[in-house]
Amino acid sequence: MMTKNIKFKEEASKKVLKGVRTLASAVKVTLGPKGRHVAIEKSYGAPIVTKDGVTVAKEIKLDDKHENMGAQMIKAAASKTAEKAGDGTTTVTVLTEAMYSEGLCYIKRKSDEDDHEDDHEDDHEDDRVKVKRGPVAVKRGMDKAKEVIVVKLKEEIRKPIENKCEVEQVATVSANGDADTGQMITNAMEKVGKDGTITVEEGKGLETTLDIVEGMSFDRGYVSPYFVTNVETQECIFEDPYVLLYEKKVSSLKEFVPILQTVAETGRPFLIIAEDVEGEALTTLVYNRLSTGLKICAVKAPGFGDRRKEILEDIAILTGGQVVKEELGHKLEKVTLCMLGRVKKAVIGKDNSTLIEGAGDKEKVETRKKLLRSQIEDSKSDYDREKLQERLAKLSNGIAIIRVGAATEVEMKEKKDRIEDAVHATQAAVEGGILPGGGVAFIRCIPELEQLRDSLTDPDEKAGVNIVIKALSAPLRQIAENAGCKGKCIVQNVAKMDTYEGWDASDNSYCNMLEKGIIDPANVAISAIQTAVSTAGMLLTMEVIIAQEPEEKMPSPAGMGMPGAGY
Repeated sequence: MMTKNIKFKEEASKKVLKGVRTLASAVKVTLGPKGRHVAIEKSYGAPIVTKDGVTVAKEIKLDDKHENMGAQMIKAAASKTAEKAGDGTTTVTVLTEAMYSEGLCYIKRKSDEDDHEDDHEDDHEDDRVKVKRGPVAVKRGMDKAKEVIVVKLKEEIRKPIENKCEVEQVATVSANGDADTGQMITNAMEKVGKDGTITVEEGKGLETTLDIVEGMSFDRGYVSPYFVTNVETQECIFEDPYVLLYEKKVSSLKEFVPILQTVAETGRPFLIIAEDVEGEALTTLVYNRLSTGLKICAVKAPGFGDRRKEILEDIAILTGGQVVKEELGHKLEKVTLCMLGRVKKAVIGKDNSTLIEGAGDKEKVETRKKLLRSQIEDSKSDYDREKLQERLAKLSNGIAIIRVGAATEVEMKEKKDRIEDAVHATQAAVEGGILPGGGVAFIRCIPELEQLRDSLTDPDEKAGVNIVIKALSAPLRQIAENAGCKGKCIVQNVAKMDTYEGWDASDNSYCNMLEKGIIDPANVAISAIQTAVSTAGMLLTMEVIIAQEPEEKMPSPAGMGMPGAGY
């Protein structure tokens, strides 16, 4: 067993803080319209140049294992925010660092005061146990502050998106002020609907283009991460795969082998959509994927019960295949290639799958749509009607594909990351509403937190609220500093303004943020504050860190034979 290096209390906190600050320093320079780029060396080819916070965070690994633990926890927080809300990774990094740094200062100061009091206590005076104030109560105060912020943002500051212009404003801001990209994302959302699927791909020319193709997406992903073909995006991407649709579980290897061998002989990828894939069948698929490079992926079918069967039929019509049903006498071991569906492209993620340009008959697709419309009209249940409308939308709206054009590979990757962030942020804004951007929404929560702090009696809980209050100005301060301005002065000026007024970093002016289109998705801001408080609170209550010692390299053995033969 490898030996462990253990750090305690203040020594542990110093190490973790250094790791947190190192990662945050690299990430926070990207924040705001005048944020800077970060160049990342790759193992081959040109370096990546990006302004995407989560891309920067993912590349950071520190030599010191204890410091690296702090960096990795911030990285996990940023990734969680990106996964949950689609954006806000740099904001959550800035907030978490500010809260943790301020919290450690308070805990250190109180610890020194307690130690000083202990030195002056008369041990013979009484036998009462002295309870020291600590980080648990501080975290409790931070959690109370978080709840107040969420309520303030949701119920008082948030505004719903009401028109196409506001959608375009969000998209443009999220794309770092690129108006053309903002307009393209808006057009894509208009064509596929707010719940539609928008994918971003690398194009083959200099121009960025938008295409609307037939397709469908559903909220189920691969059953095993071993099916991933693109490690960077953690997706399984197939070109022109066969699609097997099976309404039961696939668990027996024997009945599954014939069709597996048949598809393997064609050299084409194989996508399996079934109730589940488990046992020896899953083990064999994973083994073949890893050992032979077989292009295969298994996905759980969306929905439950009868609704799952209907969705499988939708997919069958779209792909030109058949659902393998035992009730119709179909047997898995008797499935032939002509029973399989086909799509031009399949993209399978951890939680979502997208099928693009199915080979199904267009007339049959239209007939299926008419059937769904009539079922919607006849349905007396609001829930059933909603689910039918979802199915109709998936069959009708298609999929928007933004193909990113650029002159170089480096520019391509940076632009693709930026557009993906903008798509996620825009979808979040349409779903959850908007807030004044540029860190202003957080500043507007401070008066309520000051009232909360003054109402508390526990000094450590008060301190916890105060830690959050001080951290809330960090995003705006960082945006200002990245723009070459004095962040402290900007924060003081904005704090005196009305709810939706703030500072525009792009031209160093004060304005109404909503009117100027400087807005943030409410879901992103709420997710950022929730994740930051949770992560900072966990870091503050951590007192021991354990890391593996690096292995000592054994000296290589001397050469065999005559003395001096070893080199």
